[in-house]
Amino acid sequence: MGRYTEAVCRLCRRHGGKLFLKGTRCQTDKCAVSRRPFSPGQHGKVRKKESDYGIQVAEKQKLKRMYGLLERQFRNYFRKASKAKGVTGSLLLQYLERRLDNVVFRLSFAASRSSARQLVRHSLFKVNGKNVNIPSYLVRGGDTIELKPKEKNQKIVKETLELLKDRPVPKWIKRDGEHFKGMILSLPERDDIEYTVDENMIVELYSK
Repeated sequence: MGRYTEAVCRLCRRHGGKLFLKGTRCQTDKCAVSRRPFSPGQHGKVRKKESDYGIQVAEKQKLKRMYGLLERQFRNYFRKASKAKGVTGSLLLQYLERRLDNVVFRLSFAASRSSARQLVRHSLFKVNGKNVNIPSYLVRGGDTIELKPKEKNQKIVKETLELLKDRPVPKWIKRDGEHFKGMILSLPERDDIEYTVDENMIVELYSK
């Protein structure tokens, strides 16, 4: 199954909350979830009783779409988390948060994760002084992410930073907006991930 190419606001409405797929629009009153807080379609306002399996699949789909991953990519992260020492659900979220495209998004250098992915693929960022153009690159504690010193690139990121000046930066990341840099202070903990998702549902789904 390929990537979703339809209107992304429908996905937020379907999951009943913001997935922050539309960049700065998600922060305004034009957000589709704020204007129409019900599922899309003719029967969107009708409440449906979901089975336990349906709820588990919905949680998985929500998290997968939030980070813009394909099913195989998401499943690989789960396998990696299940083999590592620790709580599988929390480790899964940690791996997703450590992706370079997500870190660029968290630093407010990009308005959405999809925009951040594009910037990374165009090799606009360096990690510890080395060019990295792989969105799935996993950062580590102490890593430094910086924008390449090109005037055009800095203009794009500066405009985005201005638009997103009120978006908070997670405490596990330090941002230097003036020099277009970010540092990974520590690996993210479960409490650092503020959005609503029940990762235990996903663990139960893949454990069947």
